[in-house]
Amino acid sequence: MSLSEEEFEESHSCEVRINIKTEMGDAMNIQYKKGVLELCVLSLLAKRDWYGYEISEFLSHKIDIADGTVYPILRKLKSDGLVTTYLMEASGGPPRKYYSLTATGRESYASDRTDYLNFASTVQSILEEQET
Repeated sequence: MSLSEEEFEESHSCEVRINIKTEMGDAMNIQYKKGVLELCVLSLLAKRDWYGYEISEFLSHKIDIADGTVYPILRKLKSDGLVTTYLMEASGGPPRKYYSLTATGRESYASDRTDYLNFASTVQSILEEQET
């Protein structure tokens, strides 16, 4: 049985579960990732429009995330006015819901990206200071 994207979204609106594999194969602390997954979604949408399953598949190849992790984030972004959605016919299947950044979403992404990169740089410098 094949679910439409809408049905998949609804059936997978579970708690966000994320694991990023470290070089040693252990799961990274989930708190590190929760705060940046939204930024990752915004980053993808800053480049082009994506449909939900496509975002989920792309991120799951980079970050070990549970099915349904992306959909609550997309709903929050839409609720916050950072993305809009539209349906587009898919060949051989139901229409897909695409997500697109709004002007507010682009501003938020630019600001959040700068904040994150500055924060990550500061953390990196602190960690490197402790190693010398």
